[in-house]
Amino acid sequence: MTQIEGDSDYMRNSIRTFISYLHNVKKISKNTELSYERDLRKMADYFEAGGKLKVSELDAESLADYVEYLKSQGKKSSTVSRSIASMKAFFQYELDEHVIDEDITGLLKAPKIEKKAPVILTVEETEKLLSQPAGKTDKEIRDKAMLELLYATGIRVTELISMKLEDIDLDKDMVQVTSGGGRHREIPFGKVADDALKNYIGDVRNRMIGEGTEDTLFINCSGSPMSRQGFWKILKYYTRKAGIDVDITPHTLRHSFAAHMVHNGADLHAVQEMMGHSDISSTQIYVKMDDSLRTQYAKAHPRR
Repeated sequence: MTQIEGDSDYMRNSIRTFISYLHNVKKISKNTELSYERDLRKMADYFEAGGKLKVSELDAESLADYVEYLKSQGKKSSTVSRSIASMKAFFQYELDEHVIDEDITGLLKAPKIEKKAPVILTVEETEKLLSQPAGKTDKEIRDKAMLELLYATGIRVTELISMKLEDIDLDKDMVQVTSGGGRHREIPFGKVADDALKNYIGDVRNRMIGEGTEDTLFINCSGSPMSRQGFWKILKYYTRKAGIDVDITPHTLRHSFAAHMVHNGADLHAVQEMMGHSDISSTQIYVKMDDSLRTQYAKAHPRR
């Protein structure tokens, strides 16, 4: 359907403007930005099919109908909840920009999501997994460094693969992480991760880059930044090689880091800070309490 580019009231134009705002002003993570855009484009497809091209043609009942449509398509509760969150953010922006005169999201209620306990590896399973890349090839040395750093710090996979060389301080054994919204945090890591990183950062990384000037810490065999999908394949490969019969995701080592720290007596607030949780309730699934980050790490991490 033809749209008039100059009319910001046209839904797809409004969505583009909103996504640009999230990117340039809110500076949200790329994954979150893509999630918002995907949800809102699907919403626009639905309303366009019904002849509604403009944001101003929608009301609370329209949005409620769309949510019911998602449910009727068998969408998971988590998918519906995410779509509702995207819609609420979008229409709040439209209200602030005076594209609409009132909040039309009042009837939207997110379905209850049954919270699943995160998959946690035992310390023995973790040791088994991390011992798999034990060879001398450049690839195995890189893989060892990635896995050790991920478990040593509990960072997100997106934080791992977007990390720059300058973010690692091998003198202080600290890593600086930048998460969504530009928030920074520093996390200590132990000797095992330090050794793995030193093995990788020296000649191995330089050989993998070749003549390139890439400053991303972890790169693939083509000398380009490691992708999330590329890391997932690596993780799945070593999981199978270790004979671990658990449905591992890139988040599993993050959950295992937190659970093992808490189990060994780390302070819950210290774990919250290292994990980058804005709310302590997100950390309470791992539970406990005590002292400074470095002291907690040295005392509690199984691979210090």
